[in-house]
Amino acid sequence: MDRQRGHTLTELVFAAAIVAGLLGWAVPGLEDLRRNAERTREVNQLLHAVHFARLEAVKRNGVVSLCPSRDGEFCAPAGTSWQQGWIVFVNSDADSPAVRDPGEALLRVVPAWSAGTLTANRSTLSFRPFGQAGVTATFTFCDVRGPAAARAVIISQSGRPRLSSLGPSNQPLACGNG
Repeated sequence: MDRQRGHTLTELVFAAAIVAGLLGWAVPGLEDLRRNAERTREVNQLLHAVHFARLEAVKRNGVVSLCPSRDGEFCAPAGTSWQQGWIVFVNSDADSPAVRDPGEALLRVVPAWSAGTLTANRSTLSFRPFGQAGVTATFTFCDVRGPAAARAVIISQSGRPRLSSLGPSNQPLACGNG
């Protein structure tokens, strides 16, 4: 006689409970992983933009600037958050604060970051062929996890960026409203 093989309802319920328990344990970790990846992508975009602007300033023997931009074409008004997106452009007239005028080459556009806040202590950055204009800057990237998961890009007077989980004076980072 041929017996059918299978699982009882009790065994299936027990297996489903184990799977549900494992998912309940793993999903929060996966959410942190996703948020870390999003924040890292945004931080890397700023790091790359700063390095790119420094190199372009040397290559072009002129001023290359970064500024927040809502439309991906021109600098937004002072006080606009960098999380709205930003642009890198050739600042031919070397105005300060930097403003992209018609005819100034647009080199890079970075879109808005909707998953967190990005605050900065500068409204624009400008790089010259011999280095930045002696202005330090700090960009703080925060998400819903707050200061414990925040990261900062700190730009020295020479224009060199560094990544930190602390502020410029080794104080804890603060997450504002961006």
